[in-house]
Amino acid sequence: MKYKSLLIIIALILFNCKSESKKQDIEVIEGTSLDLKYAKGFKVTDFGSYKILEIISPWPKADKSYEFALLKKGYDESFWSTEQKRFEAAIEIPIKKIVVTSTTHIPALELLNEEQNLVGFPGTDYISLEKTRKRIDENHVRELGKNEGINTEVLLELKPDVVVGFGIDGTNRTFETIKKSGIPVVFNGDWVEESPLAKAEWIKFFGVLFNKEKEADSIFNTIEKNYLDAKALAKKIKNKPTILSGAMHNDVWFLPNGTSTEAQLLKDANTNYLWSDSQGTGSLSLNFETVFSKAKTADIWLSPSNYTSKEALKNSNLQHAMFDAFKNNNIYSSINTKGESGGILYFELGTSRPDLVLKDLIKICHPELLKNYDLYFFKRLK
Repeated sequence: MKYKSLLIIIALILFNCKSESKKQDIEVIEGTSLDLKYAKGFKVTDFGSYKILEIISPWPKADKSYEFALLKKGYDESFWSTEQKRFEAAIEIPIKKIVVTSTTHIPALELLNEEQNLVGFPGTDYISLEKTRKRIDENHVRELGKNEGINTEVLLELKPDVVVGFGIDGTNRTFETIKKSGIPVVFNGDWVEESPLAKAEWIKFFGVLFNKEKEADSIFNTIEKNYLDAKALAKKIKNKPTILSGAMHNDVWFLPNGTSTEAQLLKDANTNYLWSDSQGTGSLSLNFETVFSKAKTADIWLSPSNYTSKEALKNSNLQHAMFDAFKNNNIYSSINTKGESGGILYFELGTSRPDLVLKDLIKICHPELLKNYDLYFFKRLK
């Protein structure tokens, strides 16, 4: 009896020791999460010799997330041998050669001083930023065709460590071909985010790939501070000018809905965007009568689609000239600020630098607040 009791006690001690050991093992493998203040579309967990990158929202209504193992030099091989099936791919970091597929990805590379690692891009003419433009002109960046049909033969020759893609539903056949060749494709979902600062925070996504988390964090903190300071400055003004946006195309007027990042920027600039109360995803599609009845006397007309002059705006539809903002020459657009090859700077840099976009809007709507500031993206339509 005493012998049995002794065995039970020993068994309990061994069980507790094993339980304690398991607890310690769990503590050892718990990683450190990358600090993200606004972005919800991705997350990163650092486990020392490797990191796990999870893309949560690569496109709207994505029904699954995508995990990638980011392996540092000397990574834990036992981890990879046992866990590799759960991952889309493994990527050795810091990466040395990268292909990106949207001009909105270029600013992050330049801000992190990693533009020299860009080896290919689909549609190089659309790139305006100076350092990358110079590398293109010197033939350091290969032209890859179009995003919907990337020249896979050229891309495979380049042997990039990773291709950063974007897509509306993940059905891009070209990307599937690239993945089958052994080159990881990671979807960047910055455009899915619901606030200007959340989109800008995706610089931290690139920071992780280049092992530059601290640099990316510092850059983002500066952008965030500039944005919040500008927002606080705009709040001091009581007068809110009324804002019209968009233009007619084939008898339909397209303009941002009230939950869009464009509407949030107008709100943070302390303006009265006339459709700020609207809900939904994508643009609003309205008829002329609806827009005219609400915005005939609007103070300022922003971003009238892709029209480059008042004449072009009027020629496309005579009704455009009926608005007070047209008559008073208060129409502003970013469409005319272009790089050497014709790329529109706002489409490239605006996502990464919402602080500059907000300052532009404040300068237009409350010029007395930023007397020494020159418009960066927007210009008055001539």
